[in-house]
Amino acid sequence: MLSAKSLFQEILDDDESFRLFCSIAASGESQGGWENARIAALVPPSEQALAPKITRHAADEDKHGRIFNALMRKRGLEPVPVPPETDYTMLLERHGIGLAHEKLKSDEPLRVQDIVTYLAHSRVTEQRASEQMELLRKHFADHPELGRAVKMISGDEDNHLAYCHEELLRLAHAGHGRAIRHTLRECALAEIRVYRDVSLAVMAHMGRILGWSRAKSAVLAAGIHGVYAYERAAGWRRMVSLMPPERRDALGGPATSAPEFA
Repeated sequence: MLSAKSLFQEILDDDESFRLFCSIAASGESQGGWENARIAALVPPSEQALAPKITRHAADEDKHGRIFNALMRKRGLEPVPVPPETDYTMLLERHGIGLAHEKLKSDEPLRVQDIVTYLAHSRVTEQRASEQMELLRKHFADHPELGRAVKMISGDEDNHLAYCHEELLRLAHAGHGRAIRHTLRECALAEIRVYRDVSLAVMAHMGRILGWSRAKSAVLAAGIHGVYAYERAAGWRRMVSLMPPERRDALGGPATSAPEFA
């Protein structure tokens, strides 16, 4: 019987599928680190108090990328190029979600509206990341190879999500509520489409590596389409709600260092 745990275990047990999984994850995390670092450098004067938190967010993302690369090195594996159709971060930007890289590469300070866009985009994508890492934590927290990495990254993603809730609520109380609601909805509806497409692409690559039958691939594809149908109908709403987080000032301190995997 197919389950999330058995599926990931199959990917984990094969060097080539594990290498692709870690390469995709490391690339996305590193890209997120660069984006957050640039945003921190361009924060407008009125939002300078956010800069250290965004810098912490960038450091966490960079750390996650190093962790996935370390997991590969531990097996004697090298990263592989990320297939474009599996590049979640790039595809979100291509759909106009978040801040364009052209804007981030300039030296012009951002506007408060840009910060709203950044935080709304992060609130949606960090919801996804938090849920995915919670799933891995549920099944692999005690795994001798992955356990420490999964627990550390999961905790960081929960902190990132709490930070987004807290800062968006602050900006909503400052008069940006309408813009926040609109941007959150736009980001969520685009993200669920990109997530569906990336999931289908990743599963197709894994299927070729692992030699899945057409029937197994069809069942997995149907499951992905089923998740999208649910998210399109109602599930996207969980990505746009805002509530005071249990973790307050979640990014108020220094980033934790990555564990050693040698």
